[in-house]
Amino acid sequence: MSVIMYGIPNCDTIKKAKKWLQEHQIEFTFHDYRKQSITSDMVSEFCDHLGWELVLNKHGTTYRQLDDEQKQSLNHDTAITLLVEHPAMIKRPIIRVGEQLHIGFKADQYDRIFNV
Repeated sequence: MSVIMYGIPNCDTIKKAKKWLQEHQIEFTFHDYRKQSITSDMVSEFCDHLGWELVLNKHGTTYRQLDDEQKQSLNHDTAITLLVEHPAMIKRPIIRVGEQLHIGFKADQYDRIFNV
């Protein structure tokens, strides 16, 4: 089973998730949005499977810097465009386990995902 973690390396939640995977000896590949970029196809898949409202991180600095018009006109399509432009607004981490996508990190959530 292949595991891919998507995110940015300096994120505290990413660091916790990576540590959990390493402690449980689960091999994974890390996809750095900034170094390896992100495509609208990837973001569309995330939003289609997880819901754009969940994928969009409204608590971060990047989101808060959007103007009111951008925030008020958010929908599936505009969110995808913004997330490709500003990948820091994608909630982290997103992990792909086989064909399944999961978002966020909590130890008990990962316990269930990986049957630990």
